[in-house]
Amino acid sequence: MEELQAVDFVLVELTLYLDTHPQDQNAIHQFNQYAQQRKKIKRAIESKYGPLQQYGNSYSGMPWNWSNGPWPWQI
Repeated sequence: MEELQAVDFVLVELTLYLDTHPQDQNAIHQFNQYAQQRKKIKRAIESKYGPLQQYGNSYSGMPWNWSNGPWPWQI
């Protein structure tokens, strides 16, 4: 979870930077790299602990498993 939070922080900062520097190709490249890294980390966490988010941001197993614990922050 700490790694995911760190990557999320970088993505937020890069988003804010790119809002004012939309032509910075290096920043766009970094953003895309971190977005790909985030996807891998999220996939690994969800395969072990279940979905992190709802509302279509994460897939559900069969049967519906959104409310099954433990939640990632309870571990």
